[in-house]
Formats: sequence, C-alpha cells, structure tokens
Amino acid sequence: MATWQRANPLMRTGKLAAIAFYLCFALFPLYWLIKIAVTPDRLIYTEGTALWPSEFTIGNFTTVIWQTDFLRFFGNSLIVSLSTAAIATLIAAGAGYAFSRFDFRGKRLVIALMLLTQMFPLLMIIAPIYRIIAAMGLLNSLSSLILVYIAFNIPFATFLMQSFFDGIPKDLEDAAMMDGCTRFQSLRKVILPLTLPGLGATLGFVFTAAWSEVLFALMLIKSNASMTFPVGLLTFVSKFSVDWGQMMAAGVLALVPSCMFFIFIQRYLVQGLTSGAVKG
Repeated sequence: MATWQRANPLMRTGKLAAIAFYLCFALFPLYWLIKIAVTPDRLIYTEGTALWPSEFTIGNFTTVIWQTDFLRFFGNSLIVSLSTAAIATLIAAGAGYAFSRFDFRGKRLVIALMLLTQMFPLLMIIAPIYRIIAAMGLLNSLSSLILVYIAFNIPFATFLMQSFFDGIPKDLEDAAMMDGCTRFQSLRKVILPLTLPGLGATLGFVFTAAWSEVLFALMLIKSNASMTFPVGLLTFVSKFSVDWGQMMAAGVLALVPSCMFFIFIQRYLVQGLTSGAVKG
C-alpha cells in the first residue's frame, strides 16, 4: 500500500507532464502564427527565431481587412461552409435514419458504394469533376463548391448519423406511434431531439471540412469574386516575395468564425462524439 501511495504522485506528475508537452506541441503552430502576425515586416527576418518580437503592430491586420480582398474571401467561405454544413447534415440525417430503421433491397450495395466513394484519392477524380462542373456551367461560382462539398461529405456524415440513430431504442418510436403519432411525427418530436448531439457533431465535421478545403476551390474557382479563404491566402504570395505578416494575420482572422462556431455547438459536439458509441 505504501509503495502504491508513493508511486501514485509520480504517475500523476508524469501524466500532467505528458499532457503539458502535448499541449505545447499542438499549440505551438498557433502561437507562431500569432507571433508573426503581430511582428512588423522589418523584424520578421531579423528576429525570425525569437520567441516573441521586440515590437508589436496591428498594421498587418488593418492592411488585410481594409486593403485586400480578404473580407470577400472570408464571406465566400462562410457562405460555402454554412450552406454545405446545413444541407449535408439534413440529407445525412434522413439517410442515416433510413439505414438505421429500415431494411430494403440493395441496402448493403448502397452502403458499399458510399464507402467506395471514400477510397479514391481526390487527385484521381478532380479532372472528371472539373469536366462535369464545366458542362453544368457552374465554374467560377460558389454553387459548384457547395455542390461538390455536399457530395463528398454526405457518405461519412450519413454513417455518423446512422450510428447515433442506432443508439436510440426503437421502442421510443413504437410507443410514440402507439400514442397516435405518424412515423414522421415520431421522428420530429421524439427522435430528432435525442439526436441533437449527433447533429451538432455532424454539423461541426462538415463545416470544418468545407472551411479548410483548398484543392477543389483552387481548381474550380479562378475569379477573385468567388475565391474562398484558403485560395485567397495565395494572393499574399507574389513572384519574388511573400507577405508573411499579412498572410499570418489573415490566418488568425480566419480562426474567428470556426472558433465561434465550435463554441456555439460545443455542448452538442462533445455529447455527439460519445453518445453514438454505445447502443441501448
């Protein structure tokens, strides 16, 4: 017993040290992003290795906001990400419910085909998708990105929602329908409120995927009017130089909506990532 009591503080200290090391390792890129963003341009190279600059400036932020197209890129990313998250989550919720509650002919084939779509490298299918989007006349439009992002996020979002529906007993629906509810009413009044954590988790996953995607945005969008934020960052790179301060400042500003979004759905996200793990 005495040996365990002596070892217990050492184990606790070791765990805390490991957690502190991991946090420092994970947050260091964010720290360096902020550090470069508040460093004057003339000091970026002379004090590049310093842990903190000797002078601070917010000029990079004001330049990015008022003298570049950042706000336009920012708004385009918000439109694309929120639209994709809302539509994909809605479709995935319906598909996940159908896979969870109904047995129909070809169900296994549909699931296999959906899994198959996740196995191909994006570089392998970017050319066919480009031809399809061009034939539809949607190049250089936000609609093309929304359509492609929805198509690519629905399979995983559907499986995610199915796991949440599987964790809800069917007896709850049966009881609601015995009390006079239709299946749709039982879904809307009983099942969906219980799957709010799952909806939040799915919404967060799809939003993050759409917000940070760059390959399709780079291939399908050429005009500045429709560029999203990840592609807009490339405008800070010229032929002979890189505006590191402005680029980092734009990166810091781009963290604001995603942080606010996750703060808003945090309660549902944490519950959703664990509630679908256990059935019953």
